[in-house]
Amino acid sequence: MAEDKFEQAKGNIKETVGDATNNEDLEQDGKKDKASGKAKEVVDNAKDKASEVIDKFKK
Repeated sequence: MAEDKFEQAKGNIKETVGDATNNEDLEQDGKKDKASGKAKEVVDNAKDKASEVIDKFKK
């Protein structure tokens, strides 16, 4: 989970630096990193919720 947040932060920095320096490649890389980190976070959250539901049924 921490890796997801790190990837999002890294992407945000790349995007900001790319925008500030007019480096479109860096800016796009940053956007991809942010999106990837967010997607991984969503998947991890879904896994956690599914595990919670399964645990409730086991009891």
